[in-house]
Amino acid sequence: MRLAIIIINYRTPNLVIDCLASLQNEVERGQELVIVVDNASGDNSVEKIEEAITANKWNQWVQVFSSAVNGGFSAGNNMGIKAVTADAYLLLNSDTIVRAGALKCLLEAMETHPEAGLISPRLEWLDGKPQISCFRYHSLLSEMIDAAATSLVTKLLKSYDVPIPVSDTPIEPEWTSFACVLIRREVIEQIGLMDEGYFMYYDDVSYCRKARNAGWKILHWPKARVVHLRGGSGTLKADVASLSRPPAYLYASRSRYFARFYGTVGLWVANLFWLAGRSISLARELIGNKQPHICKHKAQDIWMNWLMPLKITPLADSK
Repeated sequence: MRLAIIIINYRTPNLVIDCLASLQNEVERGQELVIVVDNASGDNSVEKIEEAITANKWNQWVQVFSSAVNGGFSAGNNMGIKAVTADAYLLLNSDTIVRAGALKCLLEAMETHPEAGLISPRLEWLDGKPQISCFRYHSLLSEMIDAAATSLVTKLLKSYDVPIPVSDTPIEPEWTSFACVLIRREVIEQIGLMDEGYFMYYDDVSYCRKARNAGWKILHWPKARVVHLRGGSGTLKADVASLSRPPAYLYASRSRYFARFYGTVGLWVANLFWLAGRSISLARELIGNKQPHICKHKAQDIWMNWLMPLKITPLADSK
């Protein structure tokens, strides 16, 4: 099989159905298969999705798998990947709509760029406006940039700023959003499946980092276009926008990432850099020149699992 498309569902059946509808004229029967993994939604998601598959006669190219537990983004994708052998796997968020020709375009990029282990499309809003979806690694200094949120600090440390501006031409970022990403089978065979120690978030940068360390390139291919509704499959975007306290798994994943690539001491240093940046933004807030941008309790939440950051903690109930 040439391509397997993995879609994770957690209580978003209507989004999944819309995503499948966008794929019905894009999937080549017999060569491509869509696998929907339900992450123990505990509602009527599976029934609704299966009803839509039957009603629209999608049975030949869509299969639904149900996980007994909600193990998170990595675990759900791993379940889908292990269900079928393919030349490549497309991880696709439920809150996406695939534009015409996007799959063909990504597969062509894979064929013409054998050095690229992971390939991502341009992510955009429904009106066609592009979204930032390519990034530099989260690092010790990027934590200071994030917390300070001050133009002077950002300019001084520009080469460490995580977001990369939208590009209309192909680029090779350090990592890319896993809202939609094509992964070669050879990459998975070489570096393994996704790290299930991440419930959600930081799993994408971690996997890209492992792939690049193994010699693969990350390729962003903006000719392929996919709508990303952002936030439809989770509450984090809304939490950050309202400065509410995000789910605990965000900070557990952050701790795991820094400990994995910088060591436990590196995690502590990253936290100290964040606090240094926060002192700058707080001072500006106190003198009235800056609006708050920090979520509630973040100064304490960044220390989650600080003694054993690689410990896997069940977090499904916190979603």
